[in-house]
Amino acid sequence: MNTHLRTALSAALTATLLATVAATPAQAHGTPPKPTVIALPDGFQPEGIAAAGRYAYFGSRATGAIYRADLVDGDGRVISPATGTPSLGLKVDRRGRLFVSGGAAGDARVIDSRTGAVLARYQFASAPTFVNDVVLTDRAAWFTDSNKPVLYRVPLGRHGALPPADGFTTVPLTGDFQQVGTGINLNGIARTPDGSALIVVQSNTGTLFRVNPATGATTAVDVPGQNFLNGDGLLLVGRTLYVVQNRLNQIAVVELNRAGTAGTLTGTITDPGFDVPTTVAKALGRLYLPNARFTTTPTPTTPYTAVAVSPR
Repeated sequence: MNTHLRTALSAALTATLLATVAATPAQAHGTPPKPTVIALPDGFQPEGIAAAGRYAYFGSRATGAIYRADLVDGDGRVISPATGTPSLGLKVDRRGRLFVSGGAAGDARVIDSRTGAVLARYQFASAPTFVNDVVLTDRAAWFTDSNKPVLYRVPLGRHGALPPADGFTTVPLTGDFQQVGTGINLNGIARTPDGSALIVVQSNTGTLFRVNPATGATTAVDVPGQNFLNGDGLLLVGRTLYVVQNRLNQIAVVELNRAGTAGTLTGTITDPGFDVPTTVAKALGRLYLPNARFTTTPTPTTPYTAVAVSPR
């Protein structure tokens, strides 16, 4: 074979191989792409999400069941059966325990994410109450109540030990935060970047507040010219706060200072797959949000999904 022919064949083969790798990178490495839409059970009515590793956990606001989905292959199953009361905001700790907000039941549960067993239950309040969301710190689990100007603190002892059923405290909120009407007030909750305080969103006014956890004193977070109406779940990653605005079908992206006293809106995230997303968790380099579909009349056969989007 002459030199010119060998050179031409080599160039053609190289171009073909490069085109094949570029066109199908995942298949070339034997790894199928992760699904961007996760199917949840029909009629499930999801609201909260928590994630650990390749798994995400979803709570049903209709029945209280907890569903675990594999974010790599999309498979899933119910790990904790229906309770007859809601399961709303969720967080999972390093020990594999799910902290679950109980909505109108006024309570919280702690569930073993492997077995579904209920490890503890805390009855915070009676009607009117709506225990909506939760965040974990090194020393406590903090829960919001959308119908009351308070936070509930469940202390975590040595090695994360859970307190007895009456071992929680109610922290009244003072300062800038004011309860408005009887609708959804306090909703999502997160830590400040420096870990010294908490941040909550008031859904019906669109205001973010910084909360001193020792005193309950609140100050409005200074985000010039911005409002977070319909603010729902919050997620802090570094100094970036993601604020889900459910009925607006978008996520506001806010860059905070370390103390969480001020921030700047740096953009919004939208997606054609959003259908009133409520809460958000980060896993496998992406953000996952359950579609609560509040504007769709729920039936036992109504389909529900979670959607993955790229963070900013």
